[in-house]
Amino acid sequence: MRPYLGQFFWLLAAACLSTGASIAVPLVVRRVVDGPVRHGDPAGLVLLGLLALALGVFETVLIFIRRWTQSAAAMGMETALRRDLYAHLQRLPIAFHDRWQSGQLLSRATSDLSVIRRFLSFGLLFLIVNLATYVTVVALLLHLYWPLGLLVAASAVPLYWMSQRFTSRYFAASRIMQDQLGDLATKVEESAQGVRVIKSFGRRRHMARQFTRDARRVHDTAVGKARMLANAWSQFDLVPNVTLAAVLVIGALEVAQGRLSLGGLVAFVSLQVLLVWPIDALGWIIANGQEAMTAADRIYDVLDTEPSIVDSPGAVSVAPDTVAGHVRFESVGFTYPGSPAAVLSRVDLDVRPGETLAIVGVTGSGKTSLVSLVPRLYDVTAGRVTIDGRDVRDYRLDSLRRLVGVAFEEPTLFSMSVRENMTLGRADATDDEIAEALAVAQAEFVYELPWELDTRVGEQGLSLSGGQRQRLALARAVLGKPRVLVLDDPLSALDVHTEALVEEALARVLHGTTALLVVHRPSTVALADRVALLQDGEIAAVGTHSELLATVPAYRAVLSAAADEEVRVA
Repeated sequence: MRPYLGQFFWLLAAACLSTGASIAVPLVVRRVVDGPVRHGDPAGLVLLGLLALALGVFETVLIFIRRWTQSAAAMGMETALRRDLYAHLQRLPIAFHDRWQSGQLLSRATSDLSVIRRFLSFGLLFLIVNLATYVTVVALLLHLYWPLGLLVAASAVPLYWMSQRFTSRYFAASRIMQDQLGDLATKVEESAQGVRVIKSFGRRRHMARQFTRDARRVHDTAVGKARMLANAWSQFDLVPNVTLAAVLVIGALEVAQGRLSLGGLVAFVSLQVLLVWPIDALGWIIANGQEAMTAADRIYDVLDTEPSIVDSPGAVSVAPDTVAGHVRFESVGFTYPGSPAAVLSRVDLDVRPGETLAIVGVTGSGKTSLVSLVPRLYDVTAGRVTIDGRDVRDYRLDSLRRLVGVAFEEPTLFSMSVRENMTLGRADATDDEIAEALAVAQAEFVYELPWELDTRVGEQGLSLSGGQRQRLALARAVLGKPRVLVLDDPLSALDVHTEALVEEALARVLHGTTALLVVHRPSTVALADRVALLQDGEIAAVGTHSELLATVPAYRAVLSAAADEEVRVA
């Protein structure tokens, strides 16, 4: 709220002035009843009537100004919150996103922020205004006729007790429901992304039953919340109405006995009626506040998570053309957060500038984990990774990720045009450079799409085949012209003919570029100058393909198993 404190002050001032105008009207009515009406003074009646009309118009104008300004401030706050949350999510490491369900993050970035916005823009304002209204009106009631004023003031005691009971119960229910909504959003997202699998296995009804079960759980929690709020609202509504009935009876007796004027009773009742809405709204304001507290708690679950992969104090930014690309792994160890077993231990590798090193190993040996340490998708837990003798942690992250290009086995494309997907890593790329990268990846099929480079691909690129997505991801990595290229089995979805063409083009591109290739297919090993065999998180052997094939039985076994798998798939 800090950037909007000025606006909030004027909103509060406008709300207080408009409420003040509404409070002044019963006092004018008192003058009307005890003055012109009682004494038959038409002229005085007109003047006081015009004054009441002016107060009503003044209140209306202030309410319009408040609501107009309030909407802009409220949306500005929500937008700023959403922008900050998204920026923080982008700073958090991959390990954080590995642990969190995407649906939970989605619900925090949408529904939770909307709840906070509603409270900051409406609930908080009315909480202040209604409390001020209550105190002001009670003070005026005590001034008009203190015995009845004390009766109205005493009604605050049961209101306070009821609000305390309601607050604790509603807060717990709000947290449960918002967590359930996050789980439901995860279910929808997973079903949408896995719709092909669901349909292929004929599990549509099974997934529908699971969704219905989770939706019913949200429904039951929401109904419980609604009943809780309805019960509280009826109790809050009961207190002022019972008090009003008592005031009318006692006040009538006081007027009959001459201790209170008729105008005073009319003004007193009119002022007390003004308290009905603030007290009625108390249940809604408390509920809204509890939901906002729960939402803020969930938002801070994310915002309080400190990024673990950040620029070190002395980190430097370097130009890519000043880097040779000499990569070294020095006694590297790595353990995933929360995992008891190390994935990598005592890894030593020296990849010379311009050299292509293939990393081979059985599934689960740690190949992807190893290459993920170079662009700092994860940080080493022991040893260090260096580029040109400098620890990768001593490069600024934006600089490091310009030096290191990455293409993953599972390509990720965004719901945007081919051009936008291609230039994610290099926004200034020309059409000629894009065409060159597409040619290397054998991805010229994009020129056959309806709008060529400007064709929008579907979410996750599912409007393209697996091989097409993989080729586009490879072209994206090549387009950045990195000094170090990390390719995590980027050709696994390609047919043999296309793979041969891509390998031939890659061989030209990789000349002068340091490359780390995670290899599962024996044919891809031909791209490498040397091969490293990874076994159980350790380097078992390093050499050329011919050397390892001749001297390392484990290497032959890995390639033989991969070849058999390739034949079975074919």
